[in-house]
Amino acid sequence: MKTTSPLTLGEFIIDKQADFQYTSGELSRLLSAIRLAAKVVNQEVNKAGLVDIIGAMGNQNVQGEEQQKLDVFANEVFIAALNNREVVCGIASEENEDFISVRPGENSQKSKYVVLIDPLDGSSNIDVNVNVGTIFSIYRRISPDGTPVQLEDFLQPGNKQVAAGYVVYGSSTMLVYTTGCGVNGFTLDPALGVFYLSHPDIKIPFKGKIYSINEGNYIKFPQGIKDYIKYCQEEKEDRPYTSRYIGSLVADFHRNMLKGGVYLYPSYSHAPKGKLRLLYECNPMAFLAEQAGGKASDGFTRIMDLNPTELHERTPFVCGSIEMVEKVEEFMENARRNQ
Repeated sequence: MKTTSPLTLGEFIIDKQADFQYTSGELSRLLSAIRLAAKVVNQEVNKAGLVDIIGAMGNQNVQGEEQQKLDVFANEVFIAALNNREVVCGIASEENEDFISVRPGENSQKSKYVVLIDPLDGSSNIDVNVNVGTIFSIYRRISPDGTPVQLEDFLQPGNKQVAAGYVVYGSSTMLVYTTGCGVNGFTLDPALGVFYLSHPDIKIPFKGKIYSINEGNYIKFPQGIKDYIKYCQEEKEDRPYTSRYIGSLVADFHRNMLKGGVYLYPSYSHAPKGKLRLLYECNPMAFLAEQAGGKASDGFTRIMDLNPTELHERTPFVCGSIEMVEKVEEFMENARRNQ
């Protein structure tokens, strides 16, 4: 009996290129560059503990956070992969203070795309062998073609994204992405070094039973978030919900997308605007969530409708199953009215 082999990521990109409104093939090459960089980073992540790649660098990034060695390595790998293939005109990384205008080249000057990337989300977990990931977001430039990329090309609302995705490095390595036509996941076969389609047309359950939040900060949370946590813990017919928090956005989001749940990183006293970055983390995850049938909000407003004003802008973030996100918004609005 003849069996059909699953599609590789490369085959899938080519097969689905017609679904994308810009069919020049440039986006396909861009995604291929990300695929290549992900495989290189995956190899280093899997060698952590065997080579001198874990631990802190002794430096702080632009966020004021201690840089891990793998942060720096992943950042360099992704920037090099995108730069060398001349598939983008600009790159912005969570690890860099300013955006990078890709060096002039025959193709890079013609490129219409910019990429924003969190090279290694959750990297502080690498020392204890917990899942980490890469998050990426792709936009079409709005400045004139053939000119140096401008800040305005990166400061676009999430609803202007043309593609977004993440790579989760764990017990298996997966690349999950969308170009606005649903969400598909690909698992890396480590023996062959090939990503195969393993999770076609992913859908977030309308309602879940998992809530993901760092409850250690409970006393600092807004009243609406406190009220929602109490709601999750009540003894009712469909509750209490299960609390699951890894501390790596990619890992928490990935689990909730497959099983149903809500991820919350609200504002609190030490982070009045929240902690997660709008451009590098929240917008791409919001795009994926919506394409999978979920929802993403800052507690009041759709994440992808927010207009960024700076590269490293932060925002509160609530994302996941529609019913659960809307319940959070309900508690937030009630608390605001009762102030």
